[in-house]
Amino acid sequence: MARPAAVSPCPSCGDLAGRGYPGCRFCAELVDQYWLFDWQELLAAEQLAEGGAGERELAELVLADEVGRHPWTCTDWAMTLVPCSECGAEPGAGPLDCVRCAAAEELRWSWDHAAYPDTMTAGEHALRVARAVLRAPHRRRPAVVRAWRLLLPFLLVGELPTVGQVQRIRAHVLAGGYADLAACTSHVELTGLPELPWRRSARVEHQPKAQRDQDAAGHALQRPAHPRPGQPAADPV
Repeated sequence: MARPAAVSPCPSCGDLAGRGYPGCRFCAELVDQYWLFDWQELLAAEQLAEGGAGERELAELVLADEVGRHPWTCTDWAMTLVPCSECGAEPGAGPLDCVRCAAAEELRWSWDHAAYPDTMTAGEHALRVARAVLRAPHRRRPAVVRAWRLLLPFLLVGELPTVGQVQRIRAHVLAGGYADLAACTSHVELTGLPELPWRRSARVEHQPKAQRDQDAAGHALQRPAHPRPGQPAADPV
């Protein structure tokens, strides 16, 4: 499915389109269309109707199947259709002490470990992380949630920040600069921030900027760590 040509304001919430996900209906439809498109194709292949009796059964089969057999978008969409058997929330989006949600979250990211970089691009992974974080903000640190919220409109049009840029955005959020960041209307403006001196470690201080900004394989931007039950998920930035 083609991405939007450019970032634009949402006609419903007024923020950059996508940033109001999932509370804003327009933003939710804009983001979820990529997942829904693949899910509808799977439904058609199985000769099932959306919202029909067989859709939930298909979702259960997708989640029970081996990792990689279905597109990651279908795995994510299936998770929105089958409630957690322990807490009743969307799997992976329940309270921190829900063991089954922790297991579902770990299983979700096993797809990325198996697929990246052969069948999943870094941009797709970043978009997947952003959506998952915003669907369960209580499971992440507030600064992480806000950083992905800021970036989501640009991820939707194919922009991909480097690891260093994501870390700097989060540092500025921690420093109380969210409002200023939210006023940025371009990816270049949002990611072109100076590094805050108080956020530098001795190791980073002497590391070349090009190396800091490199999306190295195995970094959390590509491969998020798995949380333990009762603990917030590791920061994916």
